[in-house]
Amino acid sequence: MLRGAASVTVLSHINPDADTIGSALALALALERAGTPVRVSFPAPHQLPRSLRLLPGRHLLCPPEEVPADSEVAVAVDCSSSDRLGELAGVLDAAGTALVVDHHSTNTGFGDAAVVDPHAQSTTVIVERILRAWGAPVDADIAKCLYAGLVTDTGGLRRADTTSLRMTADLLETGFDGPELLRGLMDSHPFAWLPMLGTVLGRARLDPEAVGGRGMVHTAIHVEDARGVEWEEVESVIDIVRTSEEAEVAVVLKERASSAAAPRTRWSVSLRSRGSVDVAAVARSLGGGGHRAAAGYSAAGTHDDVLVELRAALGG
Repeated sequence: MLRGAASVTVLSHINPDADTIGSALALALALERAGTPVRVSFPAPHQLPRSLRLLPGRHLLCPPEEVPADSEVAVAVDCSSSDRLGELAGVLDAAGTALVVDHHSTNTGFGDAAVVDPHAQSTTVIVERILRAWGAPVDADIAKCLYAGLVTDTGGLRRADTTSLRMTADLLETGFDGPELLRGLMDSHPFAWLPMLGTVLGRARLDPEAVGGRGMVHTAIHVEDARGVEWEEVESVIDIVRTSEEAEVAVVLKERASSAAAPRTRWSVSLRSRGSVDVAAVARSLGGGGHRAAAGYSAAGTHDDVLVELRAALGG
């Protein structure tokens, strides 16, 4: 499909992370070098996270309103369902062929053709396989994009399996500075992140009886906590909370701005597991999805109501 396409649009999910953007830019760079007209986009708000501005291929990005309406092939990367594409979901319907490349176990099976492998630790792992099968050269720029998704989705390679580690070695051999890129992706934050983190961690609570006695640690981030802080900094809080050794499951409730149309408090809930609990299944039961050890969903109601519902879904 890619080799024969006259034009391609590559789509990332809303609030893009390193895996979806790394996958999209790597694929787009390979297409551009093959002479195929290609654009990359993601839903509004169309603001690339600060940490991802380090990646090559940003010249191929365009805002949603500039996405071509008549691409021969549209590719959704790292999207478990079409609603993760927001207003860009229609681009898949309008394209001659809609291709899905993803690694979520909760993928809904949308698109005309799909390459979905829930055993792959990142979508960039699958993109690398596609490029290799295609015979497309992987140079340092493409390797940086692939590495970005792999290293972040494996927690800085802490959870990397042997396949991921072999791929990491191959990517680093292209010559880019891996440690420097890793610092920019995972170990650099603006100063405003520190007071926000202090406030949010100060309200963290441990529920040792939850999850059948295996424990749950949780906290909440209110709208006022995150003022002046980019959303990617808010998303990083779960990786601090999950380090609590007394809890099998870590939870961060992130308050969304309310509106007249939605007066109830709305939350985006992030879940992490140490491994024995499948939080993707829990998230799916509550309308979300994700991976066995990392998942999320949306909820509405009071802080306490959301926690009561979640605790029941986790088995008490």
